[in-house]
Amino acid sequence: MEKLQQYAIRTVRPEDLDQVAQMELSCFPAAEAADRESLSQRIGTFPESFFVAEGEGKLLGMINGCATDSRMICDEMFSDPSFHQPDGAYQAIFGLDVLPAYRHRGIAAGLMGHLIEDARKRGRKGLILTCKEGLIPFYEAFGYRNLGVSASVHGGAMWYDMVLEFAER
Repeated sequence: MEKLQQYAIRTVRPEDLDQVAQMELSCFPAAEAADRESLSQRIGTFPESFFVAEGEGKLLGMINGCATDSRMICDEMFSDPSFHQPDGAYQAIFGLDVLPAYRHRGIAAGLMGHLIEDARKRGRKGLILTCKEGLIPFYEAFGYRNLGVSASVHGGAMWYDMVLEFAER
């Protein structure tokens, strides 16, 4: 597949809720997908770190997560917006979704690059996420380090903790 040239990355808006909820269900198994209420809370609590890729008249992808002083994600973060610390040292990533028909076109990489740059501008120490084993190489390509099997049992899956730490200036 060729790279999709025409898409824009922007901050999520409340009116995007229906599309982001549908996208989440198309990208994750039901046990792992954030429900509509959680996504609505994320949009309301940390829209500054919830970005969408828009093209061809619809949302094609999204990336989101809270800011935190924790260096690792705990399962409670996914559903409890009180974990968000606006001035937190790390930008967590709860989800990186791209509609199945638009995968392998550079959208996920574009969203990740956008959030990494945003975290730098906000003075964060780095970013954290959990992922399945098969995605470790994707995240390592951005500079993330695999910290091993996570304590997370979200959705009954095995996750790996990943961290990208910026060099001290």
